[in-house]
Amino acid sequence: MNPRIEEIRIEEFDLSLAGMRIMNPEMVTRVHDSMWLHGQLQPVVAREHEGRYQVIDGLKRVYSAMDLMIKTLHCQVLDIDLQQAKLLILSYNRPGQAMEVWEEAMVLKDLLESHDVSQRQLSRLTGYSPSWVSRRLSLISKIDEEVASEIRMGTLTSSQARALIKLPRGNQLEVARVITTFDLSSRLSGRLVDAFLQAEDADQQQDILEHPEHILWDQTDLPENPYDSRLSSYGNDLMHSLMNLLHPVHVLLSQLGDPRIKELKETEKVIISPFLREVSDDMEKLTKATGQLQIHKPKQQQDERRKCREHGSHPS
Repeated sequence: MNPRIEEIRIEEFDLSLAGMRIMNPEMVTRVHDSMWLHGQLQPVVAREHEGRYQVIDGLKRVYSAMDLMIKTLHCQVLDIDLQQAKLLILSYNRPGQAMEVWEEAMVLKDLLESHDVSQRQLSRLTGYSPSWVSRRLSLISKIDEEVASEIRMGTLTSSQARALIKLPRGNQLEVARVITTFDLSSRLSGRLVDAFLQAEDADQQQDILEHPEHILWDQTDLPENPYDSRLSSYGNDLMHSLMNLLHPVHVLLSQLGDPRIKELKETEKVIISPFLREVSDDMEKLTKATGQLQIHKPKQQQDERRKCREHGSHPS
């Protein structure tokens, strides 16, 4: 491939392969902040193409440089053709697992359609198993185009989208909007989709979309037997009260995050506000009271709890 390092002017970069990548705003911001503080740490990877340099790896660096008004970037220039460039998009991002499943699927689909290769050949060229290739092509073939657009813009993740492929294309977008509105995890996205599919009729499906909190956060998230032999009688009573509090809190937070809250009339706000103030006051008291427990590693415990919830188990 005879790679060489060159200093390339920003306007000379060709970003035509960007359509196969997801520009996650959070990731772009992270790279932007890093370049602002430390400058360019890694070279952009590109190939010469029609008098310009087609970017294979480093799109976020190029976008950040544009915003920071950096005039040139270090670039590793490769002497390869377009098919090799697309294959390298997969290999350059493999070690750090930087690519989302959807991005991998877009690259594979493009290779399949534009370069006259079979799935078996794709498996050989990429070094991945035939089932790996098949799963990704299946994902991209079952997703509605409007939902695909949401994924490309970074507003819907690949893990969230995987739950949607169970749905008919005509229902995917409306369910996707609930997923993005409430920023659901992949597990809760799957729960929402399953409930939607199990609904008896269109009216019940609509009710699920309008009030997802009723099926997303229920008592099945709690242990069947909340008693913990490691705790005293008082400790178990306290734990039981906390568990019983979780569900209504989740429901309330869901309702407060509903976009329809902006549509409340002034008369409605007058009626509701006193209760919100009382809840807010009680939350302040609760925060102060729980501070007495002096939890030394809250983040570690929260991470443990989240992992347990994701796998359907409970901390030991």
